Amino acid sequence: MTLPADHDQSDCRSRLIQAATEVFIEEGYRASIERVALRAGVARQTLYNHFPSKADLFGEVIKQATAALLVTLDGKAEGLRERLLRFGIAFRAKALSAEGLGFYRALIAATMRFPELAATFYRTGPAQTAARLRVVLQEAMDRGELRPGDSDFATITLLSMLVGAERGHYLLSGEPPPEPDPARVADLIDCYLRAFAPLTPETPAISPFTPASQRSIP
Repeated sequence: MTLPADHDQSDCRSRLIQAATEVFIEEGYRASIERVALRAGVARQTLYNHFPSKADLFGEVIKQATAALLVTLDGKAEGLRERLLRFGIAFRAKALSAEGLGFYRALIAATMRFPELAATFYRTGPAQTAARLRVVLQEAMDRGELRPGDSDFATITLLSMLVGAERGHYLLSGEPPPEPDPARVADLIDCYLRAFAPLTPETPAISPFTPASQRSIP
């Protein structure tokens, strides 16, 4: 049976994205279009038919990875803790995996030579992830599940807790990245939720959400 042309095109595009992911991790952004086409088993012109430039291809690789991560924030019927747990597990599994660390290392090495690469990565990766998480946290504030305050600060804090120092450690130490550990994520999420819990009569007047300009410092 002959497959429809649109099926062939979709399969070719998927193979190109997978091949590009592998090659960028192995060789960094300096990897040639020819290497990607060879890995995908297509002609160079076929690659250009799908992606006009290497930057477009790299941006699509980032978008694909981001889309898979953002799915974990769906599920409004679940409680906030369950949603953040699913997000945290997926986020750490990607950011702290050998693939995620390799991609991050390749990106950082290329940004001085290709500054537009950093903008593409930020726009299609971290910025989208942070924006979606910010919506979830703001909704939780509106429902009274988190104390009202600065949702940008809440977002940055959670993302930093999930990967911050550990990513730097595994990038620089030479140690292999850890296996996914849901218990570790649960500890981090529970710590976060305790820090940003709703106000009670016993809650100190100064909270993590209080801007520094509004704090009374002796």
